[in-house]
Amino acid sequence: MEFDYVIVGGGSAGSVLAARLSEDPKVKVCLLEAGGAGKHILIRAPAGVVAILPGHGKISNWAYETVPQAGLNGRKGYQPRGKALGGSSAINAMLYVRGHRSDYDGWADLGCDGWSWDEVLPYFRRAETNQRGADDFHGDAGPLQVSDQNDPRPLSRAFVEAATEMQHRRSADFNTGDNEGVGLYQVTQFHDPARRGERCSAAAAYLHPVMDRPNLTVITRAHATRLLFDGKRATGVTYRRGRAEKAVRARREVLLCGGTFNSPQLLQLSGVGNPDDLRPHGIETVHELPGVGRNLQDHLDFILAHKSKDTDNFGIGAKATANLVRHILRWRRDGGGMVTTPFAEGAGFLKTDPALDRPDIQLHFVISIVDDHARKLHLGHGFSCHVCALRPYSRGTVTLESADPLAAPAIDPQFLSDPRDLETTIKGARMARAILQAPALAPYRDKELFGVRDGLSDATWASHIRARADTIYHPVGTCRMGVDEMAVVDPTLRVRGLQGLRVVDASVMPTLIGGNTNAPTIMIAEKAADMIRAEAENMGRVA
Repeated sequence: MEFDYVIVGGGSAGSVLAARLSEDPKVKVCLLEAGGAGKHILIRAPAGVVAILPGHGKISNWAYETVPQAGLNGRKGYQPRGKALGGSSAINAMLYVRGHRSDYDGWADLGCDGWSWDEVLPYFRRAETNQRGADDFHGDAGPLQVSDQNDPRPLSRAFVEAATEMQHRRSADFNTGDNEGVGLYQVTQFHDPARRGERCSAAAAYLHPVMDRPNLTVITRAHATRLLFDGKRATGVTYRRGRAEKAVRARREVLLCGGTFNSPQLLQLSGVGNPDDLRPHGIETVHELPGVGRNLQDHLDFILAHKSKDTDNFGIGAKATANLVRHILRWRRDGGGMVTTPFAEGAGFLKTDPALDRPDIQLHFVISIVDDHARKLHLGHGFSCHVCALRPYSRGTVTLESADPLAAPAIDPQFLSDPRDLETTIKGARMARAILQAPALAPYRDKELFGVRDGLSDATWASHIRARADTIYHPVGTCRMGVDEMAVVDPTLRVRGLQGLRVVDASVMPTLIGGNTNAPTIMIAEKAADMIRAEAENMGRVA
């Protein structure tokens, strides 16, 4: 089979590209996705993520692990990633966050022309239909529905009040370029009457509505195994579906959208990368590119939690089960109730030092007790507060575990390898705990969990962090964009030194943005679609 464009990976970026490029009926597009259609009830019902995230049975979840982390007492970290159309937008907390304007201006300062805040803002606006309507920062005509939370719990409003009692300012919108403050997150959730309260994954927004286009071929359960080259030009992709090995050809371009772990893995399996990484696995170097798989960055997350006598939240027990059944029935009736929750309802972007020019920690306030990615459960009810350092200095790698394309990659975030990350996390943990101890949360507080108490020294905080911290699911950077020798793609996202090949996903981010990464990934794909179309039009005029 031959197409103009072959897209590898139907996640947040791949869904956008497939929909946008196939808008031209003269262009033939093929999308390969290793997972399923991304339409089942656990994806559509936002609270269903609690059954997907832990990775039991690997339902729509790659459920990766890291290599042992020296900074985390030798523990292996857990890395859930979406395995379905929509990718991780099908299993995430739906939080719509762009980061700080300085994040994108920083990319431009690194030589990534066209990626400053003012230049990417139109693509954020193009992507969304915001429930609040259009303004200078938001759009009202895009595929992605962005909503205020349908039914936030009183507990989450108490968190916001507690933070203001600690002199943190309120923010009604974290997506104007200055995200400092506390409030409630907006979410990627349908607000139109037909699907109100359902998750609006990138696939539900962009791809599912256009699957019947005659020029768009979507192949699910198709695991990409190798890129095909003619000299230095990418010409197609081989993939495995069931026991069969097949190939698709690309007349114009192959577009890698596998994400921060799978895009560098496929490049390396195909002989593109650092020869020292490829040689041990018997892979011949097709193109030497030493930055492939380097520059891995992620938000390391630390959790504080309390038991609570309040039962208007998620818990475990007879009363909690009866309450959940009632809310499921309401969700099925009118799209309301607690099933619509992102779990992380309360937001905070704060400075650990007032002299800083932008927030350096993020808080996610969750209406349940979270322990080890919901893999350890606690009877009763409670609440949690996650804290992470927004711009980590630690850098890790993604390399091959073996030459088997079905094997997981070797993921090594090297968490806390730079001591500055631990210092910021300790400061953030102290600030988060102070908010949880504020008067507004007094009616909700009961026993504090995990051995946290008053008067902990920095050394004790460090021990707690090393014992329990793990990712909050924002890996980026392993095919980073730039203009130096370690960059993998240029500012148009073309793989350096090769033709007919781009990477379009979170792996191209030079630095981790100060927030959640789904909205920026969708923006990257919107901008990439424009660049790809413009280049094709220019080539057509030349021809």
